[in-house]
Amino acid sequence: MKAINTKTPYLFIAPALLLLGLFSLFPIVVALVISFTDISLEGLGDWSMIHFVGLENYIQVFKDPIFMKSLFNTLFYVVIGVPLVIVCSLAIALLINFGKSRIFRAFRVIFYMPSITNVVAVAVVWSYLYNPQLGLFNYVLNWLHLPPVPWLTDPNMSKVSLIALAVWRGIGVNMIIFLAALQGIPKTYYEAAQLDGATNWKQLTKITLPLLRYAIFFVSITTMIGWLQFFEEPLVMTKGGPLDSTTSVALFIYRNGFQLSNFGYAAAGSFILFIAIIIITLLQFRLQKKEVDY
Repeated sequence: MKAINTKTPYLFIAPALLLLGLFSLFPIVVALVISFTDISLEGLGDWSMIHFVGLENYIQVFKDPIFMKSLFNTLFYVVIGVPLVIVCSLAIALLINFGKSRIFRAFRVIFYMPSITNVVAVAVVWSYLYNPQLGLFNYVLNWLHLPPVPWLTDPNMSKVSLIALAVWRGIGVNMIIFLAALQGIPKTYYEAAQLDGATNWKQLTKITLPLLRYAIFFVSITTMIGWLQFFEEPLVMTKGGPLDSTTSVALFIYRNGFQLSNFGYAAAGSFILFIAIIIITLLQFRLQKKEVDY
C-alpha cells in the first residue's frame, strides 16, 4: 500500500498561515513590544531615542480621564447597540422569510444596501440629516410642531444619534445570516406544529428561536466585537465631541497614535481593548457551552 504523504495538507495551508502570521500575528507582537516603550514620531527616525518604560503606559492610560470616559462610552454603545442590532435584524429576517408578498423580496436589497455602502459617505449624509438648522429630522419635527433636537451637539443625544446610524448600517449583514439560518429549518417542523394546532407565537418560540441559537450566538459574537471597536461614526460625525461624550476606545487609540504620535501610549490602549474583547468573547463561549450542556 502506498504511504500517505502527511506533509501535503500543510503545503496547501502554508500560504494562508504565512499571510496570517505576517499581517496579523507579527503586528500584534510588535504592538505589544511598543506598548512597553515611549516611542514617538522622533523615535521612528532615531531608535536611540526609544526607551523602555515598563508598565508606565498602562498605568497612565488607566489614570487618563479621557480613556475612562471613552471606556464608559464604548460600554454604552455595546449595551444599547448590540441588542438593538440583533433584535432588529432578526425581526426583519423573520418578516422577509415568512412574508407572502413579493415586496418582501425587495426588502432584502433595501435593508442590505446600507451595509455595503461606504461608512464615511453614509456618515456625511447622516450629518446633514442631523443638522440642527437644515437637517431633515428637525424639519419633520418642526412640521409636526415639535421642538428641534440637538442631535450631535448634546452630550447624551449625540451618543444615541450615533447608535441609530450604526444600527441602521449593521442590520443588513446580520439579516442575511439569520435568513440563511431560517431557510435551513425544515418546513416539516412547522407543518407538524400546525397539525397539532400550534399558534404562530408557539412556532416562533418552540421551533424557530431554539433552532436559531447557533446563528444568534454567532451574530452576537461578531456584533459585540464590532461595537467594541466602534470608530468610524464618531470620527467622521462628531470627532469624539461634544466634550468627548462620543469618544470610543478605538477613537482614543487613533487620536493618541496618529494625531499625537504617542505610539507607545496608543499601543497600551489598544492592548487593553484587545484583552477586553478576548475576555468578553470567552465569556460568551462559556455561556453558550453551558446552555448547550443544559
